[in-house]
Order: sequence, then C-alpha cells, then structure tokens
Amino acid sequence: MTDSRNKTGSSSGFNRRDFLRGSGAAAAAAAVQTQAAQAMQDSGPAIVRGSQKIALNINGSQHDVTVEPRTTLLDVLRHQLDLTGAKPVSADGSSGASTVLIDGKPATASTILALTAVGKKIQTIESLGGDNPDPVIQAFVKHDAQQCGFCTPGFVIAVRAFLNKNPNATEAQIREGLNGNICRCGTYANIVQAAVAVVKGA
Repeated sequence: MTDSRNKTGSSSGFNRRDFLRGSGAAAAAAAVQTQAAQAMQDSGPAIVRGSQKIALNINGSQHDVTVEPRTTLLDVLRHQLDLTGAKPVSADGSSGASTVLIDGKPATASTILALTAVGKKIQTIESLGGDNPDPVIQAFVKHDAQQCGFCTPGFVIAVRAFLNKNPNATEAQIREGLNGNICRCGTYANIVQAAVAVVKGA
C-alpha cells in the first residue's frame, strides 16, 4: 500500500518543493517588473498640466503668451497675437493652409503644440509683406494666383520655403514640391507660374 501511494505521487510530476520554487521565481519577476516600471516613470518626460506662460520667437520678436498643453501654435497665432494669415482649414494639416516656417522649414501650425515651438524661430506670412513684399507675393499678384484667398498664405509660405531650398527649380519640381497644399478654387496653374516667375527673376 505504501509503495503504491509513493509511486502515484511521484508520477504526477508535481510536489510542494517545486510549487514553492515556482512561486518564489514569479514573485521575484513581479518585483523586477515593478522596479523597471517605476524607473521608467522617474526618467520619463514631465507631465504638464494647466495654463502656463511661454515665450515664442515669431517673425523676429519675442512674444509672451499663455497656453495649455493642448493649445496649438495656430491658436496662439490667431487668437492671442492677431496673426491671422495662417488659416484653420484642416485640423490634420492636410490642406496646408496653416503653413508657417519653423527654423526655416515649412510646418503646419494646426498640428504643432505651442509648447513644442519654444526656442524655435517661427515665421508667418505676415513677415513677407509690408512696404517691400517678398517676390513670391508680388508674383502671386501679377499672375493672379488666388481666388478666394483662403489657401494663399499657406501657398506663399510653401513656395518661399521650397525656392529657398531649390532656387533653380523646374516647373515639374515646383509641382511636386507644392503637393502638400490644396487650393479648392483650382488656381494651381497660376500658382505654379508665379513660382516659375520667381525662379526666373521676373
């Protein structure tokens, strides 16, 4: 009887010692995971809550504004600084109407949080106007490259950024380079010709 019970117990492949050993390993693994998660929390970016004041460099001047973590750069430009050239056409930036230059590169202000623009040089369409407007603006007027005008500021900025990088661009390159902007009035032909005129120095 005794031998039979012992054989049955050993054939199951399970005993209290194995159980305790497995439990200890599981507890140790859980402790390691907890410590790792805590370390990641400690080393991660700080969470920003509530309104705070920041300084933005826009068109060569410092501007003190109050923002929340969710405030976009477009909101700041239009509602706090009265720089209404960049337009709120699409929240995802697919229209290109809110295009501005950030450190010389085109970006859609509707998709950028104001907090992330601190310390960068922001340039809006307003900086290209004035008494001596940028050649791109002059070319847009000369070639009638606008109808309703809602997309025009974004296109002007996009053209200026593209030609800064490609001053001798061909018409085909210009068409490809401006494919991130949409004109619902369909004045693409005139916009391209305006850009070509700038390349030619007209």
